[in-house]
Amino acid sequence: MTCVLRRRVWSLVSAILLLSLLSACSSQPATVYEGLGSEPGLAAVVDNLLERMAKDEQIVRYFQDTDIALFRKGLTEHLCDVADGPCEYGGDDMKATHRGLNITQADFDRLVQLLIYAMQEEGIPIAVRNNLLKRLAPMYRDVVYQ
Repeated sequence: MTCVLRRRVWSLVSAILLLSLLSACSSQPATVYEGLGSEPGLAAVVDNLLERMAKDEQIVRYFQDTDIALFRKGLTEHLCDVADGPCEYGGDDMKATHRGLNITQADFDRLVQLLIYAMQEEGIPIAVRNNLLKRLAPMYRDVVYQ
């Protein structure tokens, strides 16, 4: 192969790689909210999570006296806000909301696992799941009884 031909092949390969990288970057959602599928995707994740919580003996006890429709609205609003969506969470802060519930680390971990399962089942990409969990993780100290 001549030197000129090698340069042309290398230029073509480089251009293809660059285009591939640029298209991969442009396909990434601008926000976690978009990665969750915006309003319909977030609603599906929340509904899936609520179904899992209702069937989970470890978690359901915390919601026996809860207005689930109101809780769903607040949870959706909260996750939307955390995920940089167009919502602004107007509920109580996490510390006030969970005060007196004596939530253990095991309970917290179980709820996180249920959220992960819900996101997986709804087809949320792993990078988006991890990004949302990273944003929720600092709330641990306000939720778990210490």
